Amino acid sequence: MTRSGPVWLGSEFDNFLFASIVEDRNGTPLSVLSALARLNVDPWEEAAKLTRLPGETAAQRLASLIAALSDEPSARLDPGTIAIRLVELLPRHGGSNLPSPKTLLDGAVTTNSRVVIYGLLYVIFMAIVLGGQCTMASRRAPAQIDTASAPASSTVLPQAPQ
Repeated sequence: MTRSGPVWLGSEFDNFLFASIVEDRNGTPLSVLSALARLNVDPWEEAAKLTRLPGETAAQRLASLIAALSDEPSARLDPGTIAIRLVELLPRHGGSNLPSPKTLLDGAVTTNSRVVIYGLLYVIFMAIVLGGQCTMASRRAPAQIDTASAPASSTVLPQAPQ
């Protein structure tokens, strides 16, 4: 299961995602979250999509996903009835106040653009400062070394016995 982009991960989907569909073969409740994950569908993305759909359309889409769980006991139950019950747990049917993934992506692009612009301005500023320092350093007169008092070599040779 891979995510294609930013997704709204709010807790408003918890009632829906953690609701039990049916008990699996081991007697463990199979949640919507687990069922969608088994189908390789991003649970939060799917919940957001279902929230934006009209109730009947959302129930039909969810019923088709539940029916795709062919090896689960839910396949023996009516997926439409299960889907109607589960869709009622979504925060809102139809129009939602949640930002769409596209809106979140647009906001991320705007934020990333600002970061790039500010980073570029910082690099240009630092290049100017460093260039100025190099220019100032090259204009200074080199320090004069007093060679008259310094020995020609700093190596001291041992004297041979006479």
